Amino acid sequence: MDIKPIKTEADHREKLVIIDGLMMAKADTPEGDTLDILVTLVQAYEAKHDPLDSPPPVAAIKFEMEQKGLKVKDLVPMIGKPNRVYEILNGKRSLTLKMIWNLHKELGIPAEILIKPPQAVN
Repeated sequence: MDIKPIKTEADHREKLVIIDGLMMAKADTPEGDTLDILVTLVQAYEAKHDPLDSPPPVAAIKFEMEQKGLKVKDLVPMIGKPNRVYEILNGKRSLTLKMIWNLHKELGIPAEILIKPPQAVN
């Protein structure tokens, strides 16, 4: 198989069809190697042309709260008094560096997401 870079959306679709046909290929076979190479090419193309935006900070916090079954009172040690937590969750107040650090450390939310300014939401 002649493998070439993905330059257009048509190239991308073509590679996806080929990948679909190779999904059951065994590792360490010519077909498996071709699958690995094509997947790498597709991932590189998609990262460049369709990058995923990270969620806004408040959305990330609310998601973690939902996933972990947390309530406002659970965020008090990380953010401050309950009214401060509500202000953050309602977008009335920005996170401070200390809050960002605490949320990152305690909830595992990537700091890159938490430091996004509110107006940076896409």
